[in-house]
Amino acid sequence: MTLGTDDLARLGAVAEAAARLGGRVVAEHFGGLAAGVHSKAPGDYVSEVDLRSEQTIREALERDAPGIAFFGEEGGGSRGDLGWVVDPLDGTANFLHGFPIVGVSVALVEAGRPVAGAVHAPMLGETYTAVRGGGAFRDGRPIRVADRPPASAICSTGFPFKLKHRLDDYRRVFEGAFLALEDLRRAGAASLDLAWAAAGVFDGFFEIGLGSWDVAAGALLVTEAGGVVTDWAGDDEAWLASGDILAGPAPVHQVLLDLARV
Repeated sequence: MTLGTDDLARLGAVAEAAARLGGRVVAEHFGGLAAGVHSKAPGDYVSEVDLRSEQTIREALERDAPGIAFFGEEGGGSRGDLGWVVDPLDGTANFLHGFPIVGVSVALVEAGRPVAGAVHAPMLGETYTAVRGGGAFRDGRPIRVADRPPASAICSTGFPFKLKHRLDDYRRVFEGAFLALEDLRRAGAASLDLAWAAAGVFDGFFEIGLGSWDVAAGALLVTEAGGVVTDWAGDDEAWLASGDILAGPAPVHQVLLDLARV
């Protein structure tokens, strides 16, 4: 099955609406005492809010786009040639600490590639959307990746706190990027890092070992905004499965790729 333009437009709207509904759940509970918090791994948390947001999103997608497989970070589900991939609260640690950099990510993946997606930032009041071949948008206005030269670039990243055995690989790219670029940032929500790279706020993003729910929608935003997305070996298809991702405008992406390939 290959989705046509009209199908993608409709499903993109469904993704956006579902992300906003999940974001409403997140916003309603931000700043309070989160109930039912437990640790999945050191530094990796899930709260009752994650679960409520995911259930809200799942119900919306099943209602508005029935028959499509669903896989959420917290509750799992099923995967198929066509399916939703959802992060109901990207940046749970930020949320629990009252840091408002949290996102809700809803992506539709077809044959291993994201084709529609939305990243909603409920505490910032911003929503980023894209469908394959249709461009990328922030609150309905077109966005493009930045055109700053690498020496003036500020990239975002995320620390591999769940993959400390890969720290040497990460450190090599981190140190090289810190020297080659102007500066680095770490906000703690990959979906928003990618959305900001798509909008030219940041000039790129790199991280290893992320979940498909972390990156699917945001990576689509980057490519539809004129950027490049690959894994750390330069493969433009393998990044969704591995979670090893380099994203940004072509010149900055090339700098990151050269560092990762050493």
